[in-house]
Amino acid sequence: MPIPRLQRRPFHHPPGPACDSCTHHTCRTLRALKLPIIGGHRTEFEKEHRQAAALQALNPHLLVWWGEHSQSYWVATSEGLTEATNPGHLLSLLDPCPTH
Repeated sequence: MPIPRLQRRPFHHPPGPACDSCTHHTCRTLRALKLPIIGGHRTEFEKEHRQAAALQALNPHLLVWWGEHSQSYWVATSEGLTEATNPGHLLSLLDPCPTH
């Protein structure tokens, strides 16, 4: 049985100028287009890539990464893919039953 291909979201260049430092999805996308790519990642998203890599190192049984196009974190488990919109959400996916 063939493996189904993942559907890619179409990439549309957002109109207009980007703010210098805001966190809006559109502004980050526009800034990223003008910044260098280092190690396969755009420097606009360096912090998120580092956070995902650190959590990946602590959870070797999972795959954890930051998606530049979606601007969200992703976790791949034996049950499938899950998207996390922020670091707190990502942490809850990695450890759904924290001990206090």
